[in-house]
Amino acid sequence: MSERAPKTKDEFHLFQLLPNMLTIAAICAGMTAIRVGADGKTILATQLILVACVIDGLDGRLARMLDADTTMGAELDSLADFLNFGVAPPLVIYFWALQDMRSLGWIAVLIYSVCCVTRLARFNVGKKSDEPEDDAYFTGVPSPAGAMLVMLPMFLSFAFGKEPVVPDVLIGIYMVAIGLLFITTLPTWSFKASKVSRENVKYFLVAFAFVGAAFLTYAWITMVVLCLAYVGVIIWSLTIGRPTK
Repeated sequence: MSERAPKTKDEFHLFQLLPNMLTIAAICAGMTAIRVGADGKTILATQLILVACVIDGLDGRLARMLDADTTMGAELDSLADFLNFGVAPPLVIYFWALQDMRSLGWIAVLIYSVCCVTRLARFNVGKKSDEPEDDAYFTGVPSPAGAMLVMLPMFLSFAFGKEPVVPDVLIGIYMVAIGLLFITTLPTWSFKASKVSRENVKYFLVAFAFVGAAFLTYAWITMVVLCLAYVGVIIWSLTIGRPTK
């Protein structure tokens, strides 16, 4: 009776491929968002970008839980971030409100995208360096948060109608401003490093349930509130700076 050959390090269980499969799903969502955004279905496009954002928060954690961290997975995740948060949001906004500005609107899109890819490249270089990372803070605004912030004018419009409630020129200027936040050295608080004490877990779960119910009932107003709360976090970071060790 022959013995089964041992599994080599180059082999993976199928469930260990789930993180990469999620990343591919996020890429498909981002690409589809661009397509439907070009067709004028801006609400669906925005929803697909939000789905991509949720998946981005899950795939890395799932990879660590399954001990499936790979170099290919890390590179794939970075490329997905650029598509989903550096390309899809500004293009959807361009199709929605900036086409009448023509060249000026397109310049805003390009500046935002270039700033986003620069931020991702800096982040990747930082991970490969020998210098210790401060897990409590990002350097600059992370790409998923920037994507949510840049879509704030859309959230406002969807909450009170379908037409833009902010002038096109201001939307373009706002897009450039958010793009510049990517490449700043602003220490931005990382929620990933946050911990909740055992005594406060019940309050956190109640707050999470409240936010979830608010999102399901008043999705766009909830997104506006969350974006404004994150702006408050940025202002707070500007005020206190990165703590010295």
